[in-house]
Amino acid sequence: MRSDTMKKGPERAPHRGLMRATGLKKEDFDKPFIGVCNSYTNIVPGHCHLKKVGEIICDAIREAGGVPYEFNTIAVCDGIAMGHKGMKYSLASREIIADSVETMGTAHPFDAMICIPNCDKVVPGMLMGAMRLNIPTIFASGGPMRAGKPQAEGGPDTDLISIFEGVAANRIGKLSDEGLEALECSACPGPGSCSGMFTANSMNCLCEALGIALPGNGTIAADSPERVELWKRAARRAVELARMENPPTAKDFATPAAFQNALVLDMAMGGSSNTVLHTLAVATEAGTKLDLKKLDEISARTPNICKLSPSVQYHIVEDGNRVGGIMAILKEISKVPGLIDGSAPTVSGKTLAEEFNGAPDPDGTIIRPLSNPYSEKGGLAILFGNLAEKGCVVKAAGVAKAMLTHKGPAVIFDSEEEAGEGILAGKVKAGDVVVIRYEGPKGGPGMQEMLAPTSYIMGRGLGESVALVTDGRFSGGTRGACIGHVSPEAAAGGLIGLVEPGDIIEIDIPNRSIKLDVPDEVIAERRKNWKPREPKIKTGYLAKYASLATSADTGGVLKVN
Repeated sequence: MRSDTMKKGPERAPHRGLMRATGLKKEDFDKPFIGVCNSYTNIVPGHCHLKKVGEIICDAIREAGGVPYEFNTIAVCDGIAMGHKGMKYSLASREIIADSVETMGTAHPFDAMICIPNCDKVVPGMLMGAMRLNIPTIFASGGPMRAGKPQAEGGPDTDLISIFEGVAANRIGKLSDEGLEALECSACPGPGSCSGMFTANSMNCLCEALGIALPGNGTIAADSPERVELWKRAARRAVELARMENPPTAKDFATPAAFQNALVLDMAMGGSSNTVLHTLAVATEAGTKLDLKKLDEISARTPNICKLSPSVQYHIVEDGNRVGGIMAILKEISKVPGLIDGSAPTVSGKTLAEEFNGAPDPDGTIIRPLSNPYSEKGGLAILFGNLAEKGCVVKAAGVAKAMLTHKGPAVIFDSEEEAGEGILAGKVKAGDVVVIRYEGPKGGPGMQEMLAPTSYIMGRGLGESVALVTDGRFSGGTRGACIGHVSPEAAAGGLIGLVEPGDIIEIDIPNRSIKLDVPDEVIAERRKNWKPREPKIKTGYLAKYASLATSADTGGVLKVN
């Protein structure tokens, strides 16, 4: 076993002595050692229950004949970090998590690993670390939160996004202070990752399509008995993997075919635009070639057959689970020739097709049949043009039909905070294109999410008349004509840094284009006068991160020259 490196032979007596101090007995040294990578912290609602989850999984590992060794990673709650300096650390935390997994799994050679992530950056961070370790690994997330109570009888369920949009509605007098407080108290009713198809749930669902998690990982509610059984099955399977002669390792679930399966799912279910950023980063760690053009090719061939919040307000992830979950989506979308490779392996030991063949047929409401998709193309779209030479991303599934094409004057903000204040103050009017720049991985630094500005646009009733373009990124809870990940970013000399107030920007999502409508000679003159800005932060982790960060078209990974 891999763990024999640290526990077998006379020269490892000191090592065994140290492990005996943790409670191990002689008979334990012949058992497989299972790393239990937990992201528990009680400040994050998606993670506040994971201490108990870790106990359930460790107990199941012992019962299966393994030795569990639990260790922790950090976890940032994007919702709590939103709107202040803390959000700069969100994407940057992904790299700390990956480094932590790599460090713990190398310093202590486990035979297999089970990862317990839940929220946004934790899932891809653990995936990146797992690719570096490349040992048998299974993901068992904390699960999605239940929906909040409707604010009116017969109205839609509520969630975190309802509160953000409620802030803007309150500011313009559409929602009373009492109504806003009622939203605050009811929209997030318990533990779990926020209840819509936001980034956390999108990534946990993609783990099913990659084959590195058991079916249900992305959709079974956090507080359900079914979730407990999923954790136990994952723990038992981790021990089985450790005992195999030639077990599948993490990179076996990161092949080109596996990534295509995951991306097809992403497009079919209208996942968060952040999945693009994270999938590119995980592929880089796995040594698998993936680029934005490939993503757009997949999107162009993949019908969008499922819509959940925030693309629609009346269905959440829990509803998706009720009608068959991810396996039901994969079963239906696999009927399109050449999209899904059903022979891809999964961590259960079955092929992906063997897992999804038993799923129910589309219910027709939450998951639609191929004969009646929400759209013929995928939920995400990659746009190219002079404003984004290396691409940018929009969640097309969440864009109103009237905004699929748009042309308007630029209203420019050089930070997320400035944009939020400006939108609430009425500086943006119908027809405008809001530009938020110097918020990319390097410029932010950390590529802040734009949930507050996008929610304020919705809350002010401008969702079907205003577009937003940024080199930053959006929360998975964002909806509307919100275009992010513009590459190259402003801090790297991208054209978005040369846009001036009133410049006309043309957006054509069906034809995948975004253009700054300014003569080439004017752009050339502006470029002559452009100079890099002083870094916003010059000390600490973010300064180091900014010096190594690449633009979003590479996944925003760190690159050492």
